[in-house]
Amino acid sequence: MKIQADAQELKRTIDRAVEYTFGMDLTWDWPGGVAFYGVSRAFEATGEKAYLEKMAAWVDEYLEAGLSGWTVNTCAMGHMLLTLYEQTKDPKYLELIDSKIDYLEHKALRFGDRVLQHTVSANNDFPEQCWADTLFMAAYFMLRVGVAKGEKRLVDDALHQFLWHINYLQDENTGLWYHGYNHLKKDHMSGIYWARANAWAAYTMSRAAKGLPEGYLYPPMMHIWSSLRDQLAAIKRLQKEDGLWGTVLDYPEAYGEVSATAGIAAAMVTQGNPLHSKHVQKALDGVLANIAANGRVMNVSGGTAVMNDIEGYLGIDRKWAQGWGQGLALALLAAVLETVEANGRNQATPD
Repeated sequence: MKIQADAQELKRTIDRAVEYTFGMDLTWDWPGGVAFYGVSRAFEATGEKAYLEKMAAWVDEYLEAGLSGWTVNTCAMGHMLLTLYEQTKDPKYLELIDSKIDYLEHKALRFGDRVLQHTVSANNDFPEQCWADTLFMAAYFMLRVGVAKGEKRLVDDALHQFLWHINYLQDENTGLWYHGYNHLKKDHMSGIYWARANAWAAYTMSRAAKGLPEGYLYPPMMHIWSSLRDQLAAIKRLQKEDGLWGTVLDYPEAYGEVSATAGIAAAMVTQGNPLHSKHVQKALDGVLANIAANGRVMNVSGGTAVMNDIEGYLGIDRKWAQGWGQGLALALLAAVLETVEANGRNQATPD
């Protein structure tokens, strides 16, 4: 995939975004989980040890302060823990990872064919509801742990979650994803194609397809590949002139939303279809235009439940920096940096 970007400038932008992220008052919840996942990807792309050290210091301080119980959303913090454990082999990180996995396997609410219910607290907030967000917070985390530890049951469970989320949330006719599904009522509630839901789906499916060795041996992976192909084929046609995707994908008047744009573009980079290059380029330019000089990612919509109608989605504020905006922007910048540097190495290699 060809992307026009300067590697050194990307690194400077990444550094500013990482610095801003550590200055935010993030907690042990999904905003921090997505934010520090982005920092982890920044570390992987740049090799900057300071990012790793800052994450370790943040976790140590939080452990001293004390942790509460797990939810599906707080399992998103496991992504950073995986990176820390892979790099340090400190057993305290593995203990936390195993605790989150134990929660997901044995304590988290499930419905139907053992599908993870989206939970944000210890309460039964959304009975038998399936949200696209869960793919990032839990299923992709479970898959990463299964691959890292060589535990097939975790891989199988993770792919099972992807399979059912695809079945419940993707519109086969349009290729786009709904935000949520209510299993009790057998409907998609407001039936909105929310952009960040599509980003959660596209990004995690692309990473799952890339990160599972011999993925072709797992039947659900064929489902994921086809789902991602059809989704990105639909999404690319809805991109705005400034490179962003609207917060409601199929509503032309919807405002451009940066976190969704970053997640979708990062999925395209990871999938690697060269015909997506022009869409990635536009999205990259659009995202970079929305990163302030101090590293704050702008025009990121606030936390969004499955709203009652389109007005609910359009009314979500985008004034403030958000952990998921920082994290998804860093995921895109890291993916682009890796691609640009790989292209440079390939060009430098003599025939």
